[in-house]
Amino acid sequence: MKLNKLITKKGILFLLIFSALVFIGDKINFSKLVGAENQFFTLFQFFGPVAGAFLGPVVGVLSVLIAEIASKIANNAAFDFVTVLRLTPMLFAAWYFGAKKDKLSFFVPIAAIALFIAHPVGRQVWFFSLFWTIPIIVKLLPKKYGESVFLRSLGATFTAHAAGGAMWNYIVPMTPGAWVTLIPIVIYERLLFAGGIAISFVLLNTLLDRLDAKTKSEYVNVDKRHVLFRQAS
Repeated sequence: MKLNKLITKKGILFLLIFSALVFIGDKINFSKLVGAENQFFTLFQFFGPVAGAFLGPVVGVLSVLIAEIASKIANNAAFDFVTVLRLTPMLFAAWYFGAKKDKLSFFVPIAAIALFIAHPVGRQVWFFSLFWTIPIIVKLLPKKYGESVFLRSLGATFTAHAAGGAMWNYIVPMTPGAWVTLIPIVIYERLLFAGGIAISFVLLNTLLDRLDAKTKSEYVNVDKRHVLFRQAS
């Protein structure tokens, strides 16, 4: 989708709705990040990637970045090194959720696995990086499975986890044992995040479908297969 399609009434409306959700979501902590003070997963994790589906991967990533920065400024967050780095995983997740079988969707988890195993600590717990094969597997599935909203959501949240986990291994000192203890937590959190992303996508899809019916806009992608209470045409 072309960048100029964000600069429309409908594109700006979506960006405002999405930014408001990010602002609220960033204020509600879900779980603490291991190894760092005052760093949390928030409700943003439950819907962040969906922008890629509505605006396309390129503009979706841009909208996520704008919303993230605006939210951090509005919430008076300190733009330290860790905070800035934490902006990037959701950008990759938004790309993954909005793109088809493109090279970047494969490159991010593969690069994350390679970087993780290249680290002396990561090499001892190489099996942790097997989580990051999930986005690859989802993209390789037959179309009828790969386009499942939940599986796309699962691939997107593990793409964010891959990017974040690979970086975390280099910037936050952690022992192999700490990574092992994270395994059940990762399974629990990512399944919840995937469910939240899927639900958020369906709800926003339904809302935007209603707006499309009123504005007759074609600038925001709406998937008619995932509209609640769809009226017969």
